[in-house]
Amino acid sequence: MAKDTSQLLKTGVWLLVTGLASIALIETVFGGIHRHGPHTDAGWLFLMVAMSCVPLGVLLLLLGGAKWLGRRNG
Repeated sequence: MAKDTSQLLKTGVWLLVTGLASIALIETVFGGIHRHGPHTDAGWLFLMVAMSCVPLGVLLLLLGGAKWLGRRNG
């Protein structure tokens, strides 16, 4: 596996793990997310982290996977 492909996959995994951990912390420690959002300021901060890390992590995983499949088939 090329260095750039492995870097994309590693970064994507870490961003996804960070986002999912943020969601878990919001739901368990900071009172959850209800109709008007989280109950605490820290909950709002973790929500912003989750909303940026999860989509970016998924996109990086897709890009890394496509690069890996492209090099594997080509």
